[in-house]
Amino acid sequence: MPSLKDLKNRIKSVKSTQKITKAMKMVAAAKLRRAREQAEAARPYAEGMERILLSLAAGIPEGTQGPLLLSGTGQKDTQLIVVATSDRGLCGAFNSSIVRATRKKVRELQAAGTTVKLLCVGRKGFEQLQSEFGALIIGKSELKSRRLGYTDAETIAIELAERFKAGEFDVATVVYNEFRSAISQVVTSQQLIPLALPAKSFEAANASSAVYEYEPDENEILAEILPRNLGVQMYRALLENAASEQGARMTAMDNATRNAGDMIKKLNLKYNRTRQAAITKELIEIISGAEAV
Repeated sequence: MPSLKDLKNRIKSVKSTQKITKAMKMVAAAKLRRAREQAEAARPYAEGMERILLSLAAGIPEGTQGPLLLSGTGQKDTQLIVVATSDRGLCGAFNSSIVRATRKKVRELQAAGTTVKLLCVGRKGFEQLQSEFGALIIGKSELKSRRLGYTDAETIAIELAERFKAGEFDVATVVYNEFRSAISQVVTSQQLIPLALPAKSFEAANASSAVYEYEPDENEILAEILPRNLGVQMYRALLENAASEQGARMTAMDNATRNAGDMIKKLNLKYNRTRQAAITKELIEIISGAEAV
C-alpha cells in the first residue's frame, strides 16, 4: 500500500501533467483555426484545377496519346505509395490510422503480385513502417518548417515527377487524412500519377468539349499544367493533413486533461482514506497504551 508521501507526490505529478496537456490543447486549438482556413481555401483551387484538366483531357483527339503524367505507362506493375504523416506525436490515432491504411494497401497490392515502393513524408510514418516495410521505403522527407508552404509540396512533386520519368514506378498514390472536423478525420487515398479522372465526369466533359477551342493545343497546355497540378494536389493533401493533425491533437489533449482530472479525484480520495486510516490507527494505539497503564 502506497504511503501518504507517495500519494502526495503522485498527485503533484498528475497535476503537472494536466497543466501540460491543457496548454497543448490550447496551442493546438489556435493552430487548428489557421490550418483549417488554409485547407478550406486550397480546396476550390485544387478542384478547379481538376476541372480544367478534365476539360482539356476530354478535348484530346482519339488515337492521340496525351502527356505521360496523364496517360501513364499503361501498366500497374510497380506502384509508389506516398505516406503523408506528421513529424510529431501526441495526436491520438492520426498517424496510426494512416499507417494502418497503408499496411492494408501494401498487403493487397503484394497479394496481387504488384511491386510496391513507399515514400514517407513525415517522421512518424517512417518510424512505424520501417520495421515491417523497411526494404520498400525508397525515401523520406520531414516537414521541419513551422508554417507549411507550397514549396514543401513542390519539392515532393518534383521528386515524384523525376522518379516517374526515370521509370521507377507506374502509379503513384498519396495516403493522408482529409479534415472534416476536430473530431473527424477520414483516411483518403488519392491517385496522383497518372491523373485519375472520374469516368462520368470525363464523359460529360467529352460531350461538351466541342464548345472549346484551345491555343496552343490540348497536349501543350496539359504538358505545362500537369506538373503544376501534381504540386497543387500534394499541397492540398499536406494542408488537409496539417488541419487533421491539429484537430486530432486538440481532441487527444482534451481527453488527456479530463482523464488527469478524474485520476486526481481518485488519488485525493485514496489519500484522504489512507490519512484517515493512519490517524485512526494512531488513536487506537494511544488509547490502548493508556488502558494498559
